[in-house]
Amino acid sequence: MADPGPVVPRRRIAEELRRLRGEAGRTLEEVAEALLISTSKLSRLENAQGRPQLRDIRDLVRFYGIEGTQVASRLERWTKASQSQGWWTDYSGQISDELGAHVAYETEASVARVYTIPAIPVLLQTADYARAYYRSTEPWRTSDDIEQLVELRMKRQRALRQREGQPPLTLVAVTHESSIRQLVGSPEIMRAQLDHLIESSTAPNIELRVFPFATQPLFTSTCMYAYFEFSEDIDRDVVHIETHAGIRHIERTKAVEKYREYHDALYRSSLTPEETRALIRTVRNEQFS
Repeated sequence: MADPGPVVPRRRIAEELRRLRGEAGRTLEEVAEALLISTSKLSRLENAQGRPQLRDIRDLVRFYGIEGTQVASRLERWTKASQSQGWWTDYSGQISDELGAHVAYETEASVARVYTIPAIPVLLQTADYARAYYRSTEPWRTSDDIEQLVELRMKRQRALRQREGQPPLTLVAVTHESSIRQLVGSPEIMRAQLDHLIESSTAPNIELRVFPFATQPLFTSTCMYAYFEFSEDIDRDVVHIETHAGIRHIERTKAVEKYREYHDALYRSSLTPEETRALIRTVRNEQFS
């Protein structure tokens, strides 16, 4: 699994290094040649790829003449933070690099705005629902593989309750009505899942809305995605679009802004949290009784 550590410190380093080089009026080739490192290595540092090494960062600090400054101190602190292993690396044999990055953002973002179809949002799934979903959609996986993946999902949900050094993740979830009506596993599993949605959606940091069948489809209502927000200005928001082919990572400012607009449109077109819970109760009692 590539680049398994925290992503936010690497993104901060990359942002700062690009800014410093731009202000110095230097090209990648010029800086790389001066420091006797490869252009590709410097490019990776400026694109938050791989783990930055403290020696390289200190060389860049000297090259840009910023020793002893707050910027230099921040770069060193971020470099040290980027060296830690993410807890999700214990599951590296089961998850793709893209999913590993997704979990890293989920762990470090302040707000996650998600849209799902036709599955319940991962962070609100019960273990039985997740297990049944894997068995149905990925039948080639062994029972042991599925149990590890379910365990991973349950651990991901801890971000909604408590996180080291930062408040719990705020989740703003919009899910298509098909997700609460789609039978996964058995009626018993669905009843328990819908009960869990009703209960968990009352938490102060969780807002759940259903995008109903009665609403006209919108541009992004046919694919699942997550929009991650960060509390610090230096940390640019990022979007992950999930398909069967994998997770597409979007970081370009204009494209990210568009997805915020798309999610806001879905949000406005969806049922309120109270209406959502009422619909979930109705589906539970009428369809899965």
